[in-house]
Amino acid sequence: MWINSHCGKPWRPGMPSDPVTSKHLFECQNCGECCKGYGGTFVTEKDIEKIAAYLGMKTQHFVDDYCQLSGGKPILAQGHRGYCAFWDEGCTIHAVKPQMCRQWPFIPSVLIDIENWQIMAASCPGMRTDLPDKVIRLCVSRILEKNKNSRADCASPTRNRTDISVRESPR
Repeated sequence: MWINSHCGKPWRPGMPSDPVTSKHLFECQNCGECCKGYGGTFVTEKDIEKIAAYLGMKTQHFVDDYCQLSGGKPILAQGHRGYCAFWDEGCTIHAVKPQMCRQWPFIPSVLIDIENWQIMAASCPGMRTDLPDKVIRLCVSRILEKNKNSRADCASPTRNRTDISVRESPR
């Protein structure tokens, strides 16, 4: 099905169409490929607090054991075979997974460079690549805006920083 790029809707000759939604662009296959690789899962102070509470540990203990620093921000450490430390044939912290994981693959880097969608899709079987870039960008933008408006902590720049010390990641 081709997409009408001026409005981001499925194109059917002579018929009204529904807007493209996140389900048109992505359907999780539970493969864990998004949980693999270094440098990726940034965690906010709120993420750290939620995960630590879920695991029954103090935030500093969680950070010491499960986080590294990348670009001045805390990220989840890698575990076995290059996967996230919390991947074990499934996300072991799914109920409190970080904001970045909840957003996947509708993340801001797609708006910075639409090629990021294609790069991510090369390892994620649930992402569609047969739609025009303009439609993907429009849909990702709408989803991010909707998510931003529904989370108060994203509106406050101080909520996305952390005052918890994090060790530097090895390079």
